[in-house]
Amino acid sequence: MSLQRGFESTWITTRSRGPFLQLIHLTSVHYIRSPAPLHATMRTAVVAVAMVMLCTSMASRDVRPQRDFNLQRFAGRWYRVGLAYDSASFVPYRDKLKVSLGVVTTQANGNVNLTMWDATPAGCQSKMYYYEKTNLPGQFTYFSTRHNMVKDITVVDTNYSEYAVVLKHKVFHREYTQVALYGRTPRVRVDVIQKFKAFALSRGFPREAILTPPLADNCPPSPSG
Repeated sequence: MSLQRGFESTWITTRSRGPFLQLIHLTSVHYIRSPAPLHATMRTAVVAVAMVMLCTSMASRDVRPQRDFNLQRFAGRWYRVGLAYDSASFVPYRDKLKVSLGVVTTQANGNVNLTMWDATPAGCQSKMYYYEKTNLPGQFTYFSTRHNMVKDITVVDTNYSEYAVVLKHKVFHREYTQVALYGRTPRVRVDVIQKFKAFALSRGFPREAILTPPLADNCPPSPSG
């Protein structure tokens, strides 16, 4: 029985600039018997699955908040101009999503209040969220009444004056995890949108679940409206 030279290729994630991830292609040389016995094929499959699980776990741990996060600079008005969400229940509403407005206010203890206005079929509706600080600046937790569980919120990347990328529930779960792009104005630069999309893809979202919705019509209503 002869020996043949073979190659294994693996893609792993690692940190690139800021919070965004890049893929590194690893190639290793190994020798296999020809033909390969069944148990060897099964062992290779098990190793491949283990590598995928390891890389997913590494990617989750790798997400860190914005370096030297400054809550006071982050406070104020933000427009949600992008959303990655792949919940099956949300799919029918993808084409109805609009840009929404949020206002972040800080508390003396470091916690945060977020008021959001969303355009819905029932009209413009507001909702208040309460985020509790953690030991890691830029990362918060809150209790989701919808899912009856505590979720984490991470400000992954922001320059404070233009945009912010925020990750909800960093251990990927189709029903719980979201990535949102916020802008200080209802429109942001194309390169910022591309960064947001690249990050969402790196978290496991399919392209069709990464949305950049149109502007809402008078939501919240103007003082004269």
